[in-house]
Amino acid sequence: MNRRLLWPLLALAALLLLNLVANPSFFALRLQDGHLFGSLVDVLRNGAPTLLIALGMTLVIATRGIDLSVGAVVAIAGAVTCTHIAGGGGALSGMLLALALCAVLGLWNGFLVSVLGIQPIIATLVLMTAGRGIAMLVTEGQIITVDDPAFREIGAGFLFLPVSILISLAALAATALVTRRTALGMLIESVGVNPEASRLAGVRSRTIIWTVYVFAALCAGVAGLMISSNVSAADANNAGLWIEMDAILAVVIGGTSLAGGRYSLTGTLLGALVIQTLTTTIYTIGVPPEVTLVFKAIVVIAVCLLQAPALSRVFARREAVAA
Repeated sequence: MNRRLLWPLLALAALLLLNLVANPSFFALRLQDGHLFGSLVDVLRNGAPTLLIALGMTLVIATRGIDLSVGAVVAIAGAVTCTHIAGGGGALSGMLLALALCAVLGLWNGFLVSVLGIQPIIATLVLMTAGRGIAMLVTEGQIITVDDPAFREIGAGFLFLPVSILISLAALAATALVTRRTALGMLIESVGVNPEASRLAGVRSRTIIWTVYVFAALCAGVAGLMISSNVSAADANNAGLWIEMDAILAVVIGGTSLAGGRYSLTGTLLGALVIQTLTTTIYTIGVPPEVTLVFKAIVVIAVCLLQAPALSRVFARREAVAA
């Protein structure tokens, strides 16, 4: 895993260096009114929703699953909250209502996968397709704008650093603490390696799978609150569009195998930073935004090839010969 982390780390360093060459003030930071500003801060803030969703996706993939519905859940969370606020409700109650609905959606995905035995890509494709339609129904096809200072704090607030960064880092720390300091992480990996053997060993694989899908949906819900809060509006048609792809790419770049089993939260963090820094780099060097996906594909293919087991064996043989 340490070797796999090397390549995303080098890719991130190369992207940062390219930004520095294109913009010599890229690493500059300034403190204004007790708030820290700068291009690096912008990268972290814009990448916070992707990191949150990638955290949930990491645990889902570790169980040999996938969740394509997180982008739709992002849209639903924003739609429910903004519609509730626009209707005269409070920001806190709106956010709690949205997160409760996200948990129910996670339970639905987990039910389809763990109880009915539907393939994860098909089970979550159902909500990916229907979820955005649900968000459109909630907003009645309109962009719902709100003006609520408490809600704005989630995506645009500052506590020295942007609140969205603090939330995503807190979620990362909490996830690492729970999965690496308890048996939960080992149980997740065992389910991903061999679900049947885990069941025979007494592991409640169905409960584990349900748990990771609910967690992924909650992460997507919080990310949805960040995105809608940042613009003080809910756009059911565009909020979170294709963010599930960025989350999956972040997990894969971080070295977690889509075949399940061992995973790396540190790798996921690096992967999310690579994805967001790449997007920033494309804008910085003046590349047209419509070709962003092409550049993402090139970087992802390069990093994944460098992480490939066959290439790792070649490096290992060369090290053995050199020794």
